Amino acid sequence: MLLVTPSTHPRLRSIAGAAAGSVLCAFVLLACSAQKPTPTPELHDARQVTDEAGRGVTVPAKIERFISLAPNLTEISYAIGAGDRLVGNTTFCDYPEEAKKVQKVGDTLQPSIERILALRPQLVLVSTASQLEAFTKQLDEHRIAVYVTDPRDLEGVFRSIENLGKLLNQERRAEEAVAQLRKRTTSVTEEVKSTKPIKVFYQLSAEPLYTAGRDSFVTDLIRRAGGVSVTSDVPEAWPRYSQEAAVAARPEAIILPTDGSMGSANSEVADGLKRSPAAVSGKVYRINGDFLSRPGPRAVDGLEALAHALHPEALKK
Repeated sequence: MLLVTPSTHPRLRSIAGAAAGSVLCAFVLLACSAQKPTPTPELHDARQVTDEAGRGVTVPAKIERFISLAPNLTEISYAIGAGDRLVGNTTFCDYPEEAKKVQKVGDTLQPSIERILALRPQLVLVSTASQLEAFTKQLDEHRIAVYVTDPRDLEGVFRSIENLGKLLNQERRAEEAVAQLRKRTTSVTEEVKSTKPIKVFYQLSAEPLYTAGRDSFVTDLIRRAGGVSVTSDVPEAWPRYSQEAAVAARPEAIILPTDGSMGSANSEVADGLKRSPAAVSGKVYRINGDFLSRPGPRAVDGLEALAHALHPEALKK
């Protein structure tokens, strides 16, 4: 592979940043210029909420039909008991099993506005603010609310679950889910707290080399699992990184998010990193990429897998 961009790399497409906004905006404008407005549900007994991008959003008091435009939001919806009201999601939304049967509106970066409107949702859930410019104006015209989540760490994931619980009138289920996730998280952090932190390089893709930066929730997972990311101070969530800098950081462990929806992609260490202490000592760990790329309930599965990889001697069987 000679070049990887957010539009060609399956993994990066689901986490792409602001560049995706301009691509999607052009797509949306073209799509909407050729269509007639579709009637959508009225906002009876509307309420005002604030999303995680700090935007005021007007939503119905009771939401019966909504769409998720990210796999993590789909997973949260089912985890809090609201999956039966999910009328549309993306081609990347493959968990739980029921999510595969939901009407697809396209992928994360290029959903079809026509399909969204045809499903007559009262609410569209979006995972990052980069999609706002393209979506807000068109969906506002059809009285469809857009709610943005933006977790940057595990605590942010828990907050997103609680926020969606309130939004979808599933507050109790959300609180119960978060309580269980916090319990598991505390168990891991207690068991590794006396261990020596291991220097970790997180390889998001090999060529070109992408990793987890300061704004990625994976950086927080690594820390909680008893590691320290050698790229934790690099700006952005998923920065491109040089092979030379990665080797110079001398990581003691390399994490390869693979399997899951990734298939066999990213299962091999980047050529430059093969000379690193981690690779030489055989401390290369392959973990289900869905656990580490989706800031939802299964992020705690990712935390547990990371801790078992980095500190197997410290964790209880």
